[in-house]
Amino acid sequence: MSAPLRIAIAGLGTVGVGTVRLLAEHAPTVAARCGRPIEIVAVSARDRLRNRGCDVSMATWYDDPVTMAREADADVVVELIGGSDGVARDTVLAAIGAGRHVVTANKALLAIHGVDLARAAEAQSVHLAYEAAVAGGIPIVKALREGLAGNQVRRVYGILNGTCNYILTAMGETGRDFEDVLGEAQHLGYAEADPSFDVDGIDTGHKLALLASVAFGRPVDFGAVYMEGIRRITAMDITFAEELGYRIKLLGVAEETEHGILQRVHPCMVSQGRPIAAVDGVFNAVVVEGDYVDRSMLEGRGAGAGPTASAVVADLMDLAAGRGAPTFGVPADRLVGSPAATIDTHVGAYYVRLMVVDRPGVFADIATALRDAQVSMESILQRGHDPGETVPVVMTFHRTVEAAAKRALERIARIDAVVEPPCMIRIEAF
Repeated sequence: MSAPLRIAIAGLGTVGVGTVRLLAEHAPTVAARCGRPIEIVAVSARDRLRNRGCDVSMATWYDDPVTMAREADADVVVELIGGSDGVARDTVLAAIGAGRHVVTANKALLAIHGVDLARAAEAQSVHLAYEAAVAGGIPIVKALREGLAGNQVRRVYGILNGTCNYILTAMGETGRDFEDVLGEAQHLGYAEADPSFDVDGIDTGHKLALLASVAFGRPVDFGAVYMEGIRRITAMDITFAEELGYRIKLLGVAEETEHGILQRVHPCMVSQGRPIAAVDGVFNAVVVEGDYVDRSMLEGRGAGAGPTASAVVADLMDLAAGRGAPTFGVPADRLVGSPAATIDTHVGAYYVRLMVVDRPGVFADIATALRDAQVSMESILQRGHDPGETVPVVMTFHRTVEAAAKRALERIARIDAVVEPPCMIRIEAF
C-alpha cells in the first residue's frame, strides 16, 4: 500500500469533527478503496482546549490556519472555516501557494472567488475540490463533472437549502405562518439566529452559481443570480397552492434560454405529481436535464456533520487515489463567458395573490390592468364574500414574459382596493 495521504484540517466545527470521526471509524475501508491511508497530520481551530468529542491528539496543532496551510507537512489542506473572504480565503491561497491540494465545503468563497482560485490551483498543478459545498451528501458536482459529462445540459435545478425546505414543509403540514415556523427551526438548530443567509435565498444562490458553472462550462457568476427568498410566503399561499395542485418549494434554477444562461432562486409552485414536490423536511434534491440522459434526480441530506463530512472524505479519497478533474469541469481558461439572461426575460405561468377590499368594480379594474400589460388570466379564486372587508383573491396567469407580468402587478398595486403588495409565485412546468 502507498504512503498515507497527509491532510491538515482548518476548522473543527460540525463538519470538521464529522470528518475526523469518519476517517477514524472507516479507516480500513477508506484505505482499501483508495489504495492508501488518509492521515490527519495537522489541525487548526479557535479553541485548543475545547472538548469536541473527537481525537486529534495525533495531529500538530496550529493556532493560525494560514500558517498551517503554509508550513504543515501535508499534501492536502481541508478548509472548513467558512466565509467568502478573510481567513478562509487566505488559508486556501496559502495552501495553493505552498503546492498543496485543497478540499473545501465553502460555497460562498467559491461563488465569489472560484475562478481565480481555480486558476491559482492550475498554475500550481494542484486540485481544488468542493463536493461538500453543494447539497451536502448528494454527489452532484461529481455527477455533473463526470457521470453526466457527455451530455449537453439544458437545465439544472433543485432544492438546495434544507432550512427553507423544512420551513415550507412545516408550514404546509401545520398551517402555521413563516415567523412561527422559523422560530421553531431556530430552536431545533436548522436555522441560524440571523436566518437571512438561508431564507433570503443567498445560500441557494451560491450553490446554484457553482452548479451552473459546471453544467454549462461558464465562469462562476454569482452576480448574475436572481435571488428571492421565502419571507412573503404565507400559510394561505400554501393552502391555495394545494388546492391548485401544487407544492411550494424554494428552488435554484439554471437553464439555457434564447437570451443566455438564466440563474434564478425563488419560491416555485411545482406540480404535486413531480418527484421534487415530494422532497420534504431538511432534505435536498437536484435534477439535471440533458440531451442524452433526459432527466436525472438525486436526493439526500444537504447539510449536517455526516452528509457533509461524507462529501469531504469523498474528495480526499479521489486525491489519495490520484483521481482529479478541473475545478469546474474544464480548465479555467476554457470556461466560456456566455451571456447571462435576466429574470425579466423568464417566460412562465404565474400565481398571484391579492388582498383586496371587497367592493363592486374591483375585478373590472384588475382586468383593465391585465389588458394594458397584455397579460392573460387563466383562473381566479376568491375566498369569502364580506362587502367592505379585505379578502384574498388568487389569480393564475397564462405563460407570459416576466417583464409583462411585473407591469401588470405594478398597475394592480395602484388600485385603491388592493391593500398590500401583490404576492407573485412562479409556476414551473418541470
